[in-house]
Amino acid sequence: MSRRRREMATRKWTQTSRVREGRPYPLGATWDGLGVNFALYSRHATRVELCLFDARGRERERIALPEYTDEIWHGYLPDARPGQRYGYRVHGPYAPEAGHRFNPNKLLLDPYAKQIVGELKWAPHLFGYTIGHRDRDLSFDRRDSAAYMPRCAVVDPAFSWGNERAPATAWDHTVIYEAHVRGLTMRHPAIPVEDRGTFSALRHDAMVDHLKHLGVTAIELLPVHAFIDDQHLLEQGLRNYWGYNSIGFFAPHPRYLSLGTVAEFKQMVARMHHAGLEVILDVVYNHTAEGNELGPTLSFKGIDNASYYRLADDRRFYINDTGTGNTFDLTNAGALRMVMDSLRYWVTEMRVDGFRFDLATILGREKHGFDPSCSFLDAVRQDPLLSQVKLIAEPWDIGPGGYQLGAFAPGWAEWNDRFRDTARALWRGDGGQLPGFAARFTGSADLFDHHGRRPSASINFITAHDGFTLHDLVSYAHKHNDANGEQGRDGHGHNLSSNHGVEGETDDPVIRSVRARQMRNLLATLLLSQGTPMLLAGDEFGHSQRGNNNVYCQDNELAWIDWERAGQPPAQAQAAFVRRLLALRRRYGLLRRNRFLREGDLAGDIHWLRPDGAPMQPADWHDSEGRGLVIVLDGRSVDNAASDTGRHLSLALLINAEAEPQPFRATLHDAEFRKVLLQTPEVALQPDESGVWLMPAYSLCLLAASSS
Repeated sequence: MSRRRREMATRKWTQTSRVREGRPYPLGATWDGLGVNFALYSRHATRVELCLFDARGRERERIALPEYTDEIWHGYLPDARPGQRYGYRVHGPYAPEAGHRFNPNKLLLDPYAKQIVGELKWAPHLFGYTIGHRDRDLSFDRRDSAAYMPRCAVVDPAFSWGNERAPATAWDHTVIYEAHVRGLTMRHPAIPVEDRGTFSALRHDAMVDHLKHLGVTAIELLPVHAFIDDQHLLEQGLRNYWGYNSIGFFAPHPRYLSLGTVAEFKQMVARMHHAGLEVILDVVYNHTAEGNELGPTLSFKGIDNASYYRLADDRRFYINDTGTGNTFDLTNAGALRMVMDSLRYWVTEMRVDGFRFDLATILGREKHGFDPSCSFLDAVRQDPLLSQVKLIAEPWDIGPGGYQLGAFAPGWAEWNDRFRDTARALWRGDGGQLPGFAARFTGSADLFDHHGRRPSASINFITAHDGFTLHDLVSYAHKHNDANGEQGRDGHGHNLSSNHGVEGETDDPVIRSVRARQMRNLLATLLLSQGTPMLLAGDEFGHSQRGNNNVYCQDNELAWIDWERAGQPPAQAQAAFVRRLLALRRRYGLLRRNRFLREGDLAGDIHWLRPDGAPMQPADWHDSEGRGLVIVLDGRSVDNAASDTGRHLSLALLINAEAEPQPFRATLHDAEFRKVLLQTPEVALQPDESGVWLMPAYSLCLLAASSS
């Protein structure tokens, strides 16, 4: 390049003098009605350039942010407006061995961008090093990545919420419905085609009415933060379906916006709130889509790699407690602030009602290991805003000491995989499950009864997005994940499932009957237990993924809920069963206590009986062949009477996990359990003259009695 051409190129990116000092806070691009303030955290950068793009994606201007205050680069553009596309180029040392990977040839997304426009196009230009170079990531790539990057967009936060009010559902009344934006809506015939798979589809009357009619109180959405489709998936004709590959923690994923503005998300939340439904977001703050040292440079890596990521002793490499290549470093003040600001943004501006934190053990890990009083968990707990919303931890990761179920601080609820595994094992017919089942049914006091935590801290589930659906749990003995292109190596191998005689679909009426009964048994176990139940979308009518227990890359009809199947009589009958279960849960406070149950002959809230009606003895609990149990919830206490509309009602749950019919007797002093509230199968169960109930194989029955 000639000297004259170099001078012209330099002038092209320095032709502005209108930029003003601006403010270091708030971070991101903030429209104040007159102009836009830009602020970017980078502790180790030497220069930050703001790149402005036109509507066609062409870079029109580069402006060096003029000020650096408290590790934040900032400037103010009085002529910038909402809709302005932008990105950053950040200068500094390229020294991977010291943890620094600055490369101003790479256009970077603003970590605080409220909207991201367009999709990433995979190309060698996206990497800070030269792919194929003998020095690998120690090499330096000079190609411009802008043509392959999405853009950030300035947003106007104005929105008329009208008379919207958050439902603020109490924990002991909460029932969570875990769903995927696209999976729930892509095949629903009542939703306009152009809206399917977006937030507009979620607020459609057909969706809201289904949730209300079912009886759930909150929808928990799989990640909606902007994320990246992995290159190796795209090469196989697949996509990142679940979205656990975040790159923007303030921006809704562009694919979920049919209207092209973030107001669409707000409209969805307002509609849900109007219907009395809470919105909980599954969030991924433990890692980003930039991978390890061989991953692309898209945002954090190029802005301040050494501050945002946990690095190994050899700072060229990343600590990988997530299994994705990198781990976000919440022991760094700048990274911690970004996560806290993100959470507050979604609560204040987007008005969500809570969060489920993916791999939350990582968020609680200090340099010495997991600490329930770590910087992040303490910051959330003391925050006057965040401490009041629903906080749910996935209490594990693959790092050292990663399994921390029950160890989170007060104010947190946790996914309880022991509930899942114990319930599955019991109904599969495995022996020795009664002691564990008793603990899980009563809210897992062994895990959560400390520091004033309540049974609601246990998020009970039988199925979740990760694993078999309920239908497949009773239809497949093995996973069938060939469609994922990993030769079946992916997904859980320990599913505690059973096909009941035939692998997969069958026309055998006997097998189909057993499967239907087992699905109802598992649903009843979930929704009648103490704690907070979480129902997987589609399980209410038996959605199938054809035995695939890891549909993370299946953004297609394999994973999308088949609403046509939902309209068939067997599916409708199962959905009606779920509605009845949830109606019972609402009606009877005994089924959703806000304190742990106590056992005792007179003063206790719960009694454990053998199938013959005699109290359970230690030998009965340790009988490896025992698969029958009677659980009596004593309704004579004052608090239970008040919660059951003034009537002293007691409930008895008869459980027969045997493969053969068994006689049962339910007793509680002088109370007679005669009223059948719920049963599987739905036949006319009646006791004989002596009060004995003949329970069919693989069945349960909920009875009620008046206590004197």
